Amino acid sequence: MTDSMPAAREPEGSDLEAAERLTAAHTKLRNELAKVIVGQDKVVEELLTVVFARGHCLLVGVPGLAKTLLISTLARTLSLSFRRIQFTPDLMPADITGTEVIQEDRATGERSFKFVKGPVFANVILADEINRAPPKTQAALLEAMQEQQVTAGGTRYPLDKPFFVLATQNPIEQEGTYPLPEAQLDRFMFNVKVDYPSAAEELEIVQRTTGGAPEDVGEVLSAEDILAVQDAVRRVPVADPVVDYAVRLARATRVATDAAPDFVKEWVRWGAGPRAAQYLVLGAKAHALVAGRSYVSSDDVRAVAHPVLRHRILTNFRAEAEGITPDTVVDRLLETVPAHDRGALTGSGAPGTVGA
Repeated sequence: MTDSMPAAREPEGSDLEAAERLTAAHTKLRNELAKVIVGQDKVVEELLTVVFARGHCLLVGVPGLAKTLLISTLARTLSLSFRRIQFTPDLMPADITGTEVIQEDRATGERSFKFVKGPVFANVILADEINRAPPKTQAALLEAMQEQQVTAGGTRYPLDKPFFVLATQNPIEQEGTYPLPEAQLDRFMFNVKVDYPSAAEELEIVQRTTGGAPEDVGEVLSAEDILAVQDAVRRVPVADPVVDYAVRLARATRVATDAAPDFVKEWVRWGAGPRAAQYLVLGAKAHALVAGRSYVSSDDVRAVAHPVLRHRILTNFRAEAEGITPDTVVDRLLETVPAHDRGALTGSGAPGTVGA
């Protein structure tokens, strides 16, 4: 392991153009969302990062913080099909994926099964209050999220691309809820915390929502645009020290490994799996490209560490008794795990930088 990051590859013209288009599209999306959503800049930034990185996102916050409004507004800015699924205790898996029905041919009288597609067959899925449905129903999303397909009656039905699930969850309501199993939580690239607005933002929210009709938003990106952006994110080069940093961050959360610091062994019951390191790198790529850079540094990894790791770290009873949260553990990890490339590429003269 070297202490400096190798020079980034000089990007191809198409990659530079893609980075410039992504930066411009990101600005337009932010402007359109700002017509409806007041504040929540960090939440919007993380949500867009997930979309560009071809991931799924879980938004967690108390009621009334515009989680559902944010997702539905984002869907309106994208020229994509959109379905909202309201998760309730009586929701069945077939209500999400679809079901087979018997169809009779009027000419021959023969009967056959026909698969009627459910609401999951759309580009953008809003799984509203996802923890209000039982685990069997929650699991109906697993194949769609991971394999981007639905299997029914032994037949596979591919989902349209792009496809991403944006789910909401209330962290304080426990009655009538079913905690998401770790296997499903791991499918979400980001766990985004939605917090209360500031006093000034809340004042603006009240003024906007109690006045005239809300401002309409326009479409910014088509399906082809989003797929091109997602491909461009995948092509962003990452130096070995940065990938190594992401892997070491993920491994440091695991109690049973030698890489785990003492505070992890003291507070953590279960750590992040390999998918966390993958999402740290993918999130860092999207974060770098949005910033107009065609290379990734450890600072990009650090920028996405909390939303990637917080739902993959399970704290133990001792941590809960001491008020230690997964975010506290991530903070300590970012202070403890060294990044070997920090400071290697700084300033406007870094290779591969896209001009503003």
